[in-house]
Parts: sequence; structure tokens; C-alpha cells
Amino acid sequence: MSAVRKLLIVEDDESFARTLRRSFERRGYMVEVAASHEDLTALMETFHPAYAVVDLKLGGASGLVCVQTLRAADAGMKIVVLTGFASIATAVEAIKLGASYYLAKPSNTDDIEAAFGREEGDVDAPLASRPSSIKTVEWEHIHQTLVETDFNISETARRLGMHRRTLARKLEKRQLR
Repeated sequence: MSAVRKLLIVEDDESFARTLRRSFERRGYMVEVAASHEDLTALMETFHPAYAVVDLKLGGASGLVCVQTLRAADAGMKIVVLTGFASIATAVEAIKLGASYYLAKPSNTDDIEAAFGREEGDVDAPLASRPSSIKTVEWEHIHQTLVETDFNISETARRLGMHRRTLARKLEKRQLR
């Protein structure tokens, strides 16, 4: 009999976490779920996974802190970061902090499990065929600043030189998840 594969899902969306959990359990994983960094640290005292799936945005907090905590606990852990809006800034930060892979939602169990199995980058990955739009460049700049301020909206607005409400409206239009 093969060794039990332990997986930790860090996701604040209960419905999505439940769906992922069931799907991975059907594939033979032992799964635990944490909804926040606090839940993660408490769970890590008794549960030692080899795999983790981390949502980039957990309520008002950054999932990147969870990536850092998981990597510190086990340098060999396979960590996949999921996000509803992938940006270059957060992808780079996630990998620097120890994530093995970074996927944009919607991603399914097949995508995540394939990411766990990836050991190296893909030199044949397709390059973007068109340049980024001004809106995309603006969004990536906003997101980079959010990462730098640990998702503090007021500080981000100050650094960007815009009113806090203006930034909040822009963020409502494009979700960070």
C-alpha cells in the first residue's frame, strides 16, 4: 500500500474548499482545511502535509504569508498558489517565498495535481502574443503595491497617490482572489 498523501488547503471560501477537499479525498489524499493564517499555524502543530494549496487572498489578508509559513515548516513541501486574478507581481512573490506553482482560478483538481508533479519550468511555454493593455499594466502596478503593503488598502492608496475610495472602487471591479 502506498504512503498516505497529506494535503492542506488554505482557502476562506467554504464552498470551494469543500469541493476541493472532496475531490482530493476521492484521489486518496488525507486533507485538512484552514481558512486563515491563524487556522494554518494551529493546524500545523498536529498535521504535517507534503502538499498545500493556498488561496492568494484570504479575507483581507495575503495568502503569501501562509506560503512563507508552510515553506519554513517544510522546505520540500509542494505548494500551489491559486488566485482569481493572476498578476506578474504576485506570481513572482509567491515563487520567491517558496511556492512550487501558481495557478489562476478557475483551476480544477487535475490542474493542481499536475502542478504538484512539475519539477522544472517549461521552456516551451507560449509567450503572450499581444502587449498588455493600459488597464492590465495599471492593475499589475496596483497589485504589486498591494503586495508591498501586505494588502493594506489605505497605505496602498497613499503610495499610489490616489484617494482610498478610488482604489476601493477599482478593487471592487477586479477581484484579487
